[in-house]
Amino acid sequence: MTEIELVRWIRARGKGIGDDCAVLPGGLIVTTDMFIEDVHFRRGEPPALLGHRALARGLSDIAAMGGVPRWCLLSLAVPEWAKPAWVKRFFTGLLDLAKRYRTQLVGGDTSHAKQATADIVVIGSDGGLLRSGARPGDGIYVSGVLGGVPKKFEPRIALGRFLRNRATACMDITDGLSLDLHRLCTESRAAAVLDRPLPVAHGATLEKALHWGEDYELLFTAREEPPRSHRGVPITRVGTIVRGPAGRIEFFGRPHTPRGYDHLGSHA
Repeated sequence: MTEIELVRWIRARGKGIGDDCAVLPGGLIVTTDMFIEDVHFRRGEPPALLGHRALARGLSDIAAMGGVPRWCLLSLAVPEWAKPAWVKRFFTGLLDLAKRYRTQLVGGDTSHAKQATADIVVIGSDGGLLRSGARPGDGIYVSGVLGGVPKKFEPRIALGRFLRNRATACMDITDGLSLDLHRLCTESRAAAVLDRPLPVAHGATLEKALHWGEDYELLFTAREEPPRSHRGVPITRVGTIVRGPAGRIEFFGRPHTPRGYDHLGSHA
């Protein structure tokens, strides 16, 4: 079973899931994200960098909804190899990023495991951007560059806020542009045409830009042309939303099969 198939199965039972965050009464948005050794990172990576990435992944979901991060909770399972100094550096990286975005760590849990595992929960407010608002004629845009798989990235909180009343749909690119665009189009019940050059990261390939994921850039649609950059972050138009079967993608005149990272098994 793929992640898409599992989400479809859950939704068939009346559960409203499918966006980057859950939207709760009172204007709150909530996201949770797992960060697991040998799946998302390796043991030898700097622990402060890992703490940064653990929180940044959750903040990226808040950015995709156009929201403001407020609070976070961290559950951390520590293996035998992780000494107290490692744990403290991990928290230092997380807390430094939390301070920059005025996100307060308000709780969590600790345990032990064979592999280091972190589960971050981020709670925000004012998030109004969904994946389901794209309409035929909307331009398709991405922020930054794709395919580089940065070890350290900055969540696009400011850009998400800028897009809140300008974009028609939005999500962050975590599993590959083609797969995530397929998801956005499926939610919007529309199709997409990619017919413009992608902003490929230096040293990356078109294949990586399309399918690798872990970019943590914003993928969004808009009726009106946005500026070419926002606070130094490039914005590139890569295509157009069109009428057609929900989720269908055409890449430079040919049908394109979406591929990317599947959290439940098969990868690009």
